Amino acid sequence: MRQGVPVAAIFSEPTGLKSVIHFNSEGKSVPHAFWKGYLKLSLVTCAVELTPATSESEKVRFHTLNEKTGNRIVSRYVDSVTQKPVRDEDQVKGFEKADGGYVILEDEELESVALESTRTIDIGKFIPCDNIEWIWYDRPHYLTPSDKVGQEAFAVIRETMDKSKVCGLARLVMYRRERAVLLEPRGKGIVLWTLRFGDEVRQPDDYFSKIEESEPEKKLLTMVRKLIKERTEHWDPNLLQDPVQKNLKSMIEAKKKKRKASAKPKAEETAPSGGNVINIMDALRKSLANEKKPS
Repeated sequence: MRQGVPVAAIFSEPTGLKSVIHFNSEGKSVPHAFWKGYLKLSLVTCAVELTPATSESEKVRFHTLNEKTGNRIVSRYVDSVTQKPVRDEDQVKGFEKADGGYVILEDEELESVALESTRTIDIGKFIPCDNIEWIWYDRPHYLTPSDKVGQEAFAVIRETMDKSKVCGLARLVMYRRERAVLLEPRGKGIVLWTLRFGDEVRQPDDYFSKIEESEPEKKLLTMVRKLIKERTEHWDPNLLQDPVQKNLKSMIEAKKKKRKASAKPKAEETAPSGGNVINIMDALRKSLANEKKPS
């Protein structure tokens, strides 16, 4: 592969359809956009597309099998009383009442209260980007122009938001439900965050107010500061590795080669001692001494 030249590979599926996987200059696969539509601000409109900013496609996934036959197990909806299968056309949504029974809602009724899927991100309001707290953020997506024609309009919207230090608010139908979304200018593109609705966030005071206020000893604070300084380093994605996934992949590879994977020894767990000042001081001294030892 030539350095700096993005390429794409075309694979034929058993169905006869063709899938296209794009690769960047480093040879890494770049996922397709899963949503295409329009970004709109008043009369300014441009064609855009969305791609998830995070991925779990590399994680190990399992199927549930019948151990005796090796065949996959399929799920079926059955009546909780009669245990008989229920056809798709006989299934309805129901809200359970406090006194028992259900309020039945037909598909047409549910559709009447849903946001119409217009495929348009219509920015209705703006807020200062530093006004919204982290707890409201849900899932990030990369929003980019989907054609060259719309790049100028996209750049105007993004650049103006960036210079004004504001983020846009809109609503969008994603993942089969209406979402509140926030548009944050980032580099040459825009990060679109799905947001949690107001009734989905619990207030921290309901939990933190139970914590008793205390004034730690200055000596303890000084020792903890030293410990923090010893462990502080610049952010690197490699700091966050999933050991379970790594061990699962090794185990699967070993089973493919018909050899037994070595089991990871379990770390001995010791019960923490009482939280008095003397024990904290002793634990901090030992921690600092261990930090200074060459690894």
